[in-house]
Amino acid sequence: MYVVGVFVILLISTIRIVPQAKAYVIERLGSYLKTWNNGIHFKIPFIDQVSNNVTLKEIVKDFPPQPVITKDNVTIQIDTVVYFQITDPKLYTYGVERPINAIENLTATTLRNLIGELELDGTLTSRDIINTNMRAILDEATNPWGIKINRVEVKNIIPPRDIQEAMEKQMRAERERREKILQAEGEKKSSILIAEGEKESAILRAEADKESKIRIAAGEAEAMIKIKQAEADGIRMLRAAEAEGLKMLKESQADESVLRLKGFEALKSLSEGRSTKIVVPADLQGIATLGTALNGVLEKKGQVH
Repeated sequence: MYVVGVFVILLISTIRIVPQAKAYVIERLGSYLKTWNNGIHFKIPFIDQVSNNVTLKEIVKDFPPQPVITKDNVTIQIDTVVYFQITDPKLYTYGVERPINAIENLTATTLRNLIGELELDGTLTSRDIINTNMRAILDEATNPWGIKINRVEVKNIIPPRDIQEAMEKQMRAERERREKILQAEGEKKSSILIAEGEKESAILRAEADKESKIRIAAGEAEAMIKIKQAEADGIRMLRAAEAEGLKMLKESQADESVLRLKGFEALKSLSEGRSTKIVVPADLQGIATLGTALNGVLEKKGQVH
């Protein structure tokens, strides 16, 4: 039973299951043999052994702040975050001793070299450039170690306290300057709007005054036309009345001539009678009156007979 138990234990120890996103580096008698990926594997007891258990996931390392001197001799603290992935477990195992510490030291030295070429203002405004250059340099340096640098991010840039105070004062002055500029621009726009409003108001008043004068002139012209029309109508009426008077005058003259003729006829009739005296007026202009009188005499004579 003891032998069977030992055999079972040895059999179990020969079976290894590698999980997903893992890799085992296998050595045989102290030398590299192979790399096991995910799945089930068998090894020879006491001869083969697992040298390193490597994860293939992306690893994130947040390194502590590093003192860095800029080109204008300002000491600042910068901490970085490195995103990397193990691509070759064999190189990662045998390429460098303590790979994470190696990456940290390499990041610090690379950061010092890059920041030493920049001034403080350039450092604060060139994070993207710093990140890109650091990633390229670290990726090239860690390639022999079986490590792929995916991304490098400058997390914080901390200048000295006196520099921070000076920067805050500068920022405060810049904000005040921008505020004054915005206020001046607002006042300028307000003045322009007020001037445009006054201009439009003056134009509208002038147009209203012009329209009023035009309407007044049109009213006066219309009144003048009506007055002239009334005067013309009066003149026409006067002329018509004058013509009517002339006509009536002519008719009255015609009536007078008729009366005169009738008077002569009456005189003729009286002259034919036997006991009638005829008085002929010396002035023939009263013949119409005489004719009327003769008619009255003849009427009386008829009544006598």
